[in-house]
Amino acid sequence: MILFEDECSLSNTATVSYKWAEKGKQPKVEQKQSNKERVTLFGGVDRKRGIVITQKAERGNAITFKKFLKKILRKLRKYKGKIWLILDNVKYHHAKLLKPFLDKYKDRLILVFLPPYSPDLNHMERVWWYMRKKITHNRYIKTLHGRMVQYWQLISHFQKPNDFIPTLCNLNYSV
Repeated sequence: MILFEDECSLSNTATVSYKWAEKGKQPKVEQKQSNKERVTLFGGVDRKRGIVITQKAERGNAITFKKFLKKILRKLRKYKGKIWLILDNVKYHHAKLLKPFLDKYKDRLILVFLPPYSPDLNHMERVWWYMRKKITHNRYIKTLHGRMVQYWQLISHFQKPNDFIPTLCNLNYSV
């Protein structure tokens, strides 16, 4: 099985994106943020079956990444083959703290690192793009809790095999 892994940050601030408007009248997105809240989301996508596995963390580091790897193994415990995890080169993906864990599961979990600066090759980036388009772009939410409710509602549709994620992740590359 091949999973593409990536992280993103989610906050209670709106991201201003493109929007149609009358010439000369730029639309405003309300952003009354007195205290910005933020979390890190880990995500892995099986683009073939359309399943997304995610986990929330206060921040991204080797400890929270290891917890996410454990979650992947737990969620896919019925799958007996190898899990190839395609991921970027963020520093904590290479942390010494992970070595004993990766050695323990070397017959089950294999990390494959993408070339530097190649987000277009990581299908999880497409899932994050879609999530942001649906819940953060041009949308004001007062609290991070409110944003997380929207996130879980959206991502819950991708916990079982579906046809949408494979379509979303189809980048139409030709060699």
